[in-house]
Amino acid sequence: MTLDNHIDALDVAGKALADVAVVVGADAEVPTCPGWRVRDLLRHTTMVHRWATGFVAEGYASFHPADPEPDLDGEELLAYFREGHTRLVSALRAAPASLECWTFMPGASPLAFWARRQAHETTVHRADVESALPSHDPGPVDPVLATDGIDELLRSFHARERSRVRTPEPRILRVRATDTGDVWTVRLSPEPPRTDHGTVGEQVPADCELSGPADRLYLTLWNRLPEDAVSVAGDASLARLWRENSGV
Repeated sequence: MTLDNHIDALDVAGKALADVAVVVGADAEVPTCPGWRVRDLLRHTTMVHRWATGFVAEGYASFHPADPEPDLDGEELLAYFREGHTRLVSALRAAPASLECWTFMPGASPLAFWARRQAHETTVHRADVESALPSHDPGPVDPVLATDGIDELLRSFHARERSRVRTPEPRILRVRATDTGDVWTVRLSPEPPRTDHGTVGEQVPADCELSGPADRLYLTLWNRLPEDAVSVAGDASLARLWRENSGV
């Protein structure tokens, strides 16, 4: 995906999140985030949006802590959320390609990192607020965005030392998107996972394979859908390991 694709995805997801929040109300429970109500989700997400905006707009070269979540509710909170989301989208669109600032994972550039990260941050939280609808079923995610998000999750988030998805002995978890043809081979061990994207890793037999449409895989790997939302073949304990230890 391009920089513009990521910014557009962020724009769409944030607007959809706010629109659904209006429908369900601030007091609605969020099933995918136990203990949270929609107001908690809005407060958290706008805090993250405003935190990210600081790096993009101010070019902070080192870590800056986020401001506290706003003590707002109802229409005032929704307006504050929409304002923060708009500011983030505008800052990303206005920033120069040469932007230098702090990031917490590798990216094609600092600007590309923040656009990609916030596109997925907001898309996942859009799914959270949709889980508060009567159907409790998050809506679809564009397959291209979903495969990009799976790649970020497997090859960036869980390549870090803080990943808790580890096994005492080497194991192989394969993730296969049946609609796009994308395949990831996740090499588990006592060390952080190492993931190959593409057919090269398929030469190694998998101990467990998760397969399904890209958007269902995306939301399942982010623990926003139950395990049975995708197909699990082989050693199901690796799927459970992911669900129990992959939170970021």
